Amino acid sequence: MKVSVVIPVYNEEDNILPLAEECAAVVLNDGEMEILFVDDGSRDKTWGRIGEAAQRFPFVRGVRSDTNRGQTAAMLMGLANAKGNVLVTMDGDRQNNPTDIPKLASRVGPVDVVCGYRAKRRDTWSRRIGSRIGNAIRNYVTQDGLRDTGCSLKAFKCECRNDLPPINGAHRFMAAYFKLHGRTIEEVAVDHRPRPAGKSKYTNFSRLPRTSFDLIGFIWYRRRYLASLAVDQRIGA
Repeated sequence: MKVSVVIPVYNEEDNILPLAEECAAVVLNDGEMEILFVDDGSRDKTWGRIGEAAQRFPFVRGVRSDTNRGQTAAMLMGLANAKGNVLVTMDGDRQNNPTDIPKLASRVGPVDVVCGYRAKRRDTWSRRIGSRIGNAIRNYVTQDGLRDTGCSLKAFKCECRNDLPPINGAHRFMAAYFKLHGRTIEEVAVDHRPRPAGKSKYTNFSRLPRTSFDLIGFIWYRRRYLASLAVDQRIGA
């Protein structure tokens, strides 16, 4: 089993090398694995740091976007370039713990998708409250049953990447898209850590409008997808 870990990053120059070093311990203990950093048009030294990491660690690769296209586009670019039969997504701010990767990846097979949930959040109280409210609204609309959609640490079969449409914000509703396509999903508790370096790219207030539009995008996609299934059923009848 080859595991590809896809990590979208934007202006994370101080986190690249430490994260690559953490991943190195996991790779040495867990066998065949690649770490794919996707630079989403960073304006700092992120791309140079990815090059340094690739020189130090043979399992590291880098992919670069010429402009900042957003997290969904970066994630989809990384997934398209991944070579593994099990794909893992995680954030590049080092709040996700790479030691959780084998735990999630090992469950892929019995189920199609394994989603991490942060059993003990290491965020500010305002962000935790905002996340709870956002999760409740999202779950009401998507009915995906996930307790923590904001946790980026997920593992899934490589064919599941085709379930994710090139719609801005799809990274926020990955489990909902997977469930819509009939995938089996399991949740696993994972570690969560304070951000050690760099700055967060969003706040509760800045994220709210984007999330609302992204949710509308999911509703639109679901309606179109279910309509296409109904047409296929009529044709096949």
